Amino acid sequence: MASPTKSKGELPEDHPIGPVIILVKPQLGENIGAAARAMLNCGITEMRIVAPRDGWPSGSAIASSAGATMILDNAKLYNTVEESIADLEFVLATTARDRDMIKRIYSPKTAASEIRQRNSDQKQHCGIMFGLERSGLTNDDVALCDAILNVPLNPKFSSLNLAQAVLLMG
Repeated sequence: MASPTKSKGELPEDHPIGPVIILVKPQLGENIGAAARAMLNCGITEMRIVAPRDGWPSGSAIASSAGATMILDNAKLYNTVEESIADLEFVLATTARDRDMIKRIYSPKTAASEIRQRNSDQKQHCGIMFGLERSGLTNDDVALCDAILNVPLNPKFSSLNLAQAVLLMG
């Protein structure tokens, strides 16, 4: 997708590889663009989009990216979650809900440490998966991941906007 604006904030060549951000069935282009902006704020550059509701590419994503078009220009589109994570060695599912699964649960701090170690020491490519804005990841999506990434938020109101969640995890 050609970008109508020059990307801001490009990263140096020797910047460490961050986790891949996987957006599963995002509903609004504006949220994809805001997530790209949050990613570039944190120096994370690889976005994968699974079956976006409103299609791709998206003019509203470009408009809301605030110049983080390098993320959108290089975003990869997938039909399924399985395809989007096939080449990743370690994937974390973001969720605030209790799941009746036996999965290790990471806090953001321990997740960052684990991803850093896997990227640098073991040369593993890692990812963080985010679900639909209205309902989050399904149990089937979470089951495909290696572990859960959970932020201790207000248990009575733990809903975050997609870009907020990406920024917080970044």
